[in-house]
Formats: sequence, structure tokens, C-alpha cells
Amino acid sequence: MFDWDDLRVFLAVARARKIAPAARALGIDATTIARRLSRLEKALGADLFEMGGGERTLTASGQALLRHAEGAESAALAAMEEVKGQEHRLSGQVRLSVAEGFGTWVLAPGMGAFNRRHPGIRLDLVTASGFLNPSNREADMAVMLARPQRGRLTVRRLGDYRLHLYAAPAYLDRMGYPAASSDLRRHVLVGYVPEFIFSPELDYLDEVEAGLEAQLRATSINMQQRMIAEGAGIGVLPDFIGRRDPALTAIMTDTVEITRSFWLVMHGDLRHLARIGAVADWLQERVDLLSGQRPAS
Repeated sequence: MFDWDDLRVFLAVARARKIAPAARALGIDATTIARRLSRLEKALGADLFEMGGGERTLTASGQALLRHAEGAESAALAAMEEVKGQEHRLSGQVRLSVAEGFGTWVLAPGMGAFNRRHPGIRLDLVTASGFLNPSNREADMAVMLARPQRGRLTVRRLGDYRLHLYAAPAYLDRMGYPAASSDLRRHVLVGYVPEFIFSPELDYLDEVEAGLEAQLRATSINMQQRMIAEGAGIGVLPDFIGRRDPALTAIMTDTVEITRSFWLVMHGDLRHLARIGAVADWLQERVDLLSGQRPAS
């Protein structure tokens, strides 16, 4: 029989794909992590990982163990909640993967209130090039722009948000006000770097007018917002960003409007945990604040 605590080590390495970050997460030195993985593999008589590209990927045996290990983890967490009561239920870490703009403009302003309401929950907001995958337990939860089609996931639609074209008054005074989407071909456009668009829902310009391309490009929506506010050009921004900046003016609102949705995604084994529910309720509250927000023409 193997040591049950070795499953915790196995899960950490399976999620981090490297020993060093798993060791930091567990507060155990890397040598101990490697030794305990070796002990677990010996006890099971199977190789659980294979090395490639500097990362550890699960073998077929590792994939099989992962399913059972996550089930054991979920059962242990549920048992702790039931035995220790409400005080414990609303404590612990929750890792939430979000897009940069949503995290900066929608969630960050409400973080203080969330902490005052749930001081025992340590909420980690992760913004990266693409979303962390709750199915692989890279994150506990994610707010995505499209509904995932597979994985052991619980998914629900949080709500919609709208996007419009924005520009600075100084730019419009200098370059003129476009009357139709075809006029945008004569303007400087701001947008994403095509090769680094991690979700097709972020590819806006072709939806405004087929064939439009940005001359000024950035992987960061916050960088795009600053370029537009400084008069560099015209770009598509979510209203929850554009309407909050007095340096920006929404243009062509009667003819150009894009709608996207936020989807809350979490691993199926975690959906009953109280701290996950508390974060989910808070996310719904933050998205509900966006309802009906539309810039003046």
C-alpha cells in the first residue's frame, strides 16, 4: 500500500508539470518531491510521468491515477468542510483564471469588498496568455469567453457584455469622424497581435468590417486602451473599459455593437465546496453590475 500523502505530491506535479513549482506550492523541497514520486511509482509498479520539453507529462498510468487522486482529494476536502463547519468552509485558496481586461476593470475594484466579506479565502487572480484549464486543475475556476466543449467541468453563463469602437477626441479632431464602417479603412486602427489571440472571441475587427487590420497592435487590452486614450487610433474596447475612461469617446454606436459572453467554468469535483460557491456568487454579482451598461452616442 502506498502512502496516501504521496497522492498530494502526485497531484501537485501533475498540475504544475514541473517539480520546482510543485515544491513551492506544497512547501516541500524539490528533492523530497522527487523521492516521494519515485516511492509512489515503485509502490504502484508503474511510471506516472515522462519527460519532454522540460516538463513532466502524464503517462497512461498517470492519467488513470489522476482521476482517482482527484476524487480522493475532493472527498477529503468535503470531509474537512463537514467536520470543521462553516468557519473552515469559507477558508482556503481559490485560483481563478481570467482575462486581463476583466480582471483589471471588473474584478479588481471589488476585491477589497470580497476580502472583507470572506477574509478566510485567499483568492488568486491569474491573467496569462490564454486561460488556465480547470479540467486539468491548472486553476480551480476560470471565466472564459466561450463555453468549453469537453472535460469534467461545471459550466454556467454569467452574462453578456458589449463592445464598441472608441477613440480620443483629439484623434477625431485630427483625423475626422468615420460615418460608416468602410471609412475605418482610412483610419489608424488599434487591436490585438493576430498570432497571439488566444481566443477567437477576441478577433473583433473583421466582425466590424471584413478585411480590417490593425496598424498598432498589442497583446494586452490595457495597452490598447492606453494607445487609444492617447490619440493613437481607433479600437474596439469592452464598454466596461471604454465607458470608465473620460479620455475616450464611443463612436458609431448605432451601427457597430459587438456582444460577447462570460462563462464560469470550474472542475466538476469542486462545485460543492463552499469557498468555490462564495467566489462564484461574487463573480455573478460583478458581472451583473455590467448589465445594461452602454455608452452614450
